[in-house]
Amino acid sequence: MTIGDAETLRAYCLGKPGATEDFPFGRHTLVFKVMGRTFALCGLNSTPLEVNLKCEPELAELLREKYQSITPGYHMNKRHWNTVTIDGRVPDAVVLELIDLSYELVIRGLRKADRDALQAPHSRREQRNESEQGLT
Repeated sequence: MTIGDAETLRAYCLGKPGATEDFPFGRHTLVFKVMGRTFALCGLNSTPLEVNLKCEPELAELLREKYQSITPGYHMNKRHWNTVTIDGRVPDAVVLELIDLSYELVIRGLRKADRDALQAPHSRREQRNESEQGLT
C-alpha cells in the first residue's frame, strides 16, 4: 500500500478495529481514535502530508536520527509522539508499521474490559466468516 494522500491514510487508519475519525481541532486536523483515545492526527492542509503518531520514547529517538522526515510530534508530547512527513523519504512500509505501532500502544493503554470489547466483535466476525465458508 502506498501512503501518498489523506484518503489512503484515512482508509488505512479506519480499517483498524474500533477506529473512528473526528475533527475536534477544526476542519484541517483529522484525528483518529480508538475507544476515545487518539492514535493518529493528520494535518489535511499540509503539503506534503503530515501525520502525528504515538511511539515508544526510545524508538522515537532512533527514528528521528534515521529519518529526516520524522521529527518530534508537533503540538504533542515530544517524548511519546512523532510527526511523520510523508514525502517519500520514509518508506511506505515504515509509515504503515508506525501507524500500527501507534494504534497498538493506545490499545495497550486501555482498560482490559475495553480491550476485550474491541476484540470480541472481531472474533465473532471471524467465526461467522469461517462458518459461512464451512471451516467450523
